[in-house]
Amino acid sequence: MDFSNHDPESRFHDAWRSISIARPVSYSLFTFGESELPYYLIVDAEQPREPVSLTNGEVKITRPMIVTPGNARPELQGFFEDHEFDDVVEFMLQRTAAFSHLKFDNHHGPAQIVSDSVDEVVARLNDQLDAEEEDRVAILTAPHGLGGLALLRYATERVWQSAPDNIQELRERGFLPGE
Repeated sequence: MDFSNHDPESRFHDAWRSISIARPVSYSLFTFGESELPYYLIVDAEQPREPVSLTNGEVKITRPMIVTPGNARPELQGFFEDHEFDDVVEFMLQRTAAFSHLKFDNHHGPAQIVSDSVDEVVARLNDQLDAEEEDRVAILTAPHGLGGLALLRYATERVWQSAPDNIQELRERGFLPGE
């Protein structure tokens, strides 16, 4: 996909929408400490009919027990090789209270080159994960060059979707007033 004809914010939004979470997970992140988000990432080839890449990894999201000025900013490690979207990502994360104190750390194995199409790899992985009764591993797909953004989208969506459960847990533990 060509994202070069727009301003940086439009390019970011176009790139964000081009990513798919082909197999979502539904569990909430931990309110305190570290949560692990295992994934398979399938990145489409740069040219049609070329092999796609498949990477297995895990994003760790750490929430500090105490928020201090030193850990109040979000931190990303292991997501982007180029820095095309750095300014937009930093702006997004710093302006959203849910991310202001989180540390995102991506660890992954080597990319495998797979001769199947993105859809074929997704189908094969879905079958494998279903057979293993695995419900905590996501499958993500992205156009060429947007693998890091796919991981960021997956992690941020898990934070957003976990927020109501995390707030409820904070209330139950007496950190927030009840409704």
